[in-house]
Amino acid sequence: MHEAHTAPYCLRNSATLSGQECSTRLWGMRFPEVMIKPIQVGVFLIAAILSGGLLWGALDSAAAGDAGADAPTKLRAYLFRGFAGMIFSRGTDDLADRIEHAGFKATVNEAVMCPQIAKDAIADYRRDPALIVLIGHSMGGTCAISFAEMLEAEHIPVSLLVTTEPNRISHKVPRNVERYINIFQANSPLGGFNTETVPDFRGHVATFDLANHSEVSHMNMEKDGAIQEQVMNKILELAETPAMAESQSVPIHYVVPADAAIELWDSGRPVTARSGDSLETLAAAYHVPLWSLTQANHLPDGTPLAVGTHIVVPRHLGPLAVQTSFKTSGQKRATRAASRASKTE
Repeated sequence: MHEAHTAPYCLRNSATLSGQECSTRLWGMRFPEVMIKPIQVGVFLIAAILSGGLLWGALDSAAAGDAGADAPTKLRAYLFRGFAGMIFSRGTDDLADRIEHAGFKATVNEAVMCPQIAKDAIADYRRDPALIVLIGHSMGGTCAISFAEMLEAEHIPVSLLVTTEPNRISHKVPRNVERYINIFQANSPLGGFNTETVPDFRGHVATFDLANHSEVSHMNMEKDGAIQEQVMNKILELAETPAMAESQSVPIHYVVPADAAIELWDSGRPVTARSGDSLETLAAAYHVPLWSLTQANHLPDGTPLAVGTHIVVPRHLGPLAVQTSFKTSGQKRATRAASRASKTE
């Protein structure tokens, strides 16, 4: 039996709590209380049970052994399932295995363990600093955001935060997060929440509404191969890609068309139109689909651009050559690590 712990924070509804801290015992643990009406609690628990677990799980950190000993930059990934995640989120194991084979440590836990795992992560960072990656699905996404808040209180940065279908009680993303990606479906009854950032947020933000992609749902989003591949690449790039871009970062929010590939950009950048430029020529020049420019700039196809017009263009933080192929030098490290692992089996 785990020792009961008191959460050092409270998932709160600002309209009712006014910032006060609270906790309640849940399954033998101290866990944050959500101050909502009884009927809301019932709806929330039903959704949580059905939600399935996290986008991509992980093995126990001890299984990583000294796999990251030769990594140029240390990284720890903390992944969180929703409720009943062990039943519904079997795709978690695949990403976690890939993270560990790339030489990094990864752990996966249920959302209810969030307070204690965050407490341990803070102690680990104090003892041995490393880049921190947080990933969560459904209630696990809500947990990951609160996890980032706890790290902010200790002045610890989060290099990458990825949430899929976070619950609607989620807090705003705190300012210590350097890169935030949210993937959701606005028409999902179990998630469907486009989280916000705090007003003075300065990191990279990209949100993707997959409501038009019927092949993706709340129950299988963590298993989607294209999403897993791109998130894995971003993790591998962290050791080589600076958190802050050279140019100004612009938040981007997309509703991905049904016939378009799901491409996870990191943020947008402002580009100044020159003589003869159009959305079509800029899309070709920056290797992005035309729809991404029409949505980001609220302009229809064929709109003439005056010289000096600022246009938001989505971008990856990796090199341009990497952007269209989703291949990184980090993948080579992963391949070498996988090769070493296969020789030992």
